[in-house]
Amino acid sequence: MTAQSKTQHSPGTAVVIGAGVAGLATSALLARDGWQVTVLEKNSDVGGRAGSLEIAGFAGFRWDTGPSWYLMPEAFDHFFALFDARTSDYFDLVDLTPGYRVFSGDLNPVDVSTGRDKAIALFESIESGAGAKLSDYLDGAADAYNIAIDRFLYNNFSSLGPFLHYDVLTRAGRLVSLLTRSLETYVNSQFTSLVLRQILTYPAVFLSSRPTTTPSMYHLMSHTDLVQGVKYPVGGFTAVVNALHRLALENGVKFQFDTEVTSINTAAVHGSTTATGVSMLHNGQVDNLDADLVVSAGDLHHTENNLLPRKLRTYPERYWSNRNPGIGAVLILLGVRGDLPQLDHHNLFFSEDWTDDFAVVFDGPQSTRPNNASNSIYVSKPSTSEDGVAPAGFENLFILIPTKASSSIGHGDAYLQAASSPVETIASYAINQIAKQAGIADLADRIVVKRTIGPADFERRYHSWVGSALGPAHTLMQSAFLRGRNSSRKVNNLFYAGATTVPGVGIPMCLISAENIIKRLHADTTAGPLPEPLPYKTKPSQRTSYDH
Repeated sequence: MTAQSKTQHSPGTAVVIGAGVAGLATSALLARDGWQVTVLEKNSDVGGRAGSLEIAGFAGFRWDTGPSWYLMPEAFDHFFALFDARTSDYFDLVDLTPGYRVFSGDLNPVDVSTGRDKAIALFESIESGAGAKLSDYLDGAADAYNIAIDRFLYNNFSSLGPFLHYDVLTRAGRLVSLLTRSLETYVNSQFTSLVLRQILTYPAVFLSSRPTTTPSMYHLMSHTDLVQGVKYPVGGFTAVVNALHRLALENGVKFQFDTEVTSINTAAVHGSTTATGVSMLHNGQVDNLDADLVVSAGDLHHTENNLLPRKLRTYPERYWSNRNPGIGAVLILLGVRGDLPQLDHHNLFFSEDWTDDFAVVFDGPQSTRPNNASNSIYVSKPSTSEDGVAPAGFENLFILIPTKASSSIGHGDAYLQAASSPVETIASYAINQIAKQAGIADLADRIVVKRTIGPADFERRYHSWVGSALGPAHTLMQSAFLRGRNSSRKVNNLFYAGATTVPGVGIPMCLISAENIIKRLHADTTAGPLPEPLPYKTKPSQRTSYDH
């Protein structure tokens, strides 16, 4: 029996590196599948990029420090259903109406009410004929979304079967067109209004990319926000993270925090190099943890180039030399005195210099951007939807400014160190821009607490490659099977989960990446989600495959 077949037939011990969303999800599924799982986390709490921050001396304020858009609700529902549970068993959701507010240049704010009919009516009110065009656009987005769910996302691409399915073959011409044409070109060919173009192409940022290099296949994102709608988990994404943590604990997962994995250990087993556990640093002491299976849910670049010797790297440094790291970000966490009715829960601030907004992020400093950051800014005001994130009489703001993925921009001051000059400058420009576009002249004067997070914080806290905020961009050459694979080619029983591997960035993708680990362990080459619920800790002889 080879080491790889052992993982397919007899669960043993597993170690998961990282307690972010992917690590939590993977550990819970492995435990459900019969493995004895230990999660090792370098920081002192769960969540990773989907973190939470409270500041001493400012009681009542709490900020999510990462994801804030709850999209693809069925991905969450399906994940919990694998455990014979419902999302509503763990957290509450509220529908956001409108889904979000858009500030574009000097135009009046546009409230984007979600739901197909409302979105069509909105587009028609802004540009004559755009309603009918959006109807066709959303039809295509729904079709692309469904084919992605059924054939591509829950897929390890270890066989040609999914590509030869009738649903794919009959759409081959359209799929090739969508993959080889940019999102910007696709949208601009149908809509003239700048604000409508911005609404339809900004989702590229959710993919850590830009409209000119994002395949138009990803117009499927408009199905998630304009048709499915935008929801908010009460308690923020901290509630989602806590739910995943609780699910893992309920299934017997053990956690060890403040523990830095320093190497993935290997040995020759039946003639093949096989992962045998990890070395780690805890309380200044170096220790080893043996395991039959290792899953890194941390940054893939760090995993490959810092935790493995050169000869065992599937993705060595040269692989990354021509990869697009995606966006960096400066985050601002604000507590503001008084109400801010000018802002809704989700707010998108766009400049008219749309091309320069993305150029500064992906190409570097621009003469039109003295602060070297995008003027397209995202602002979340969760205090619109719940009272638990700010004291009475105050508002909670989370601001994300896309920047180049470069740790040289520096640290913020959220984690007890001084903010760098570039981060402070970017934050100042952003606050002034929001005040001007939203018509909040005294915004800066009403700030009672401000903290920042910079690209260097992403690098230090999460080992993020060059300080990337989300993960590698979803360009054509970094999507689907071209994004890489979730298992090492050189080390048996070493797997990868999370935003830096397949299927991609975002909380739903992290959940799917965890499920794809289970599919690979079972040599399951089918496309689509696993059946609900998964069997629980069944005997090895009953676990060799799942029925579909």
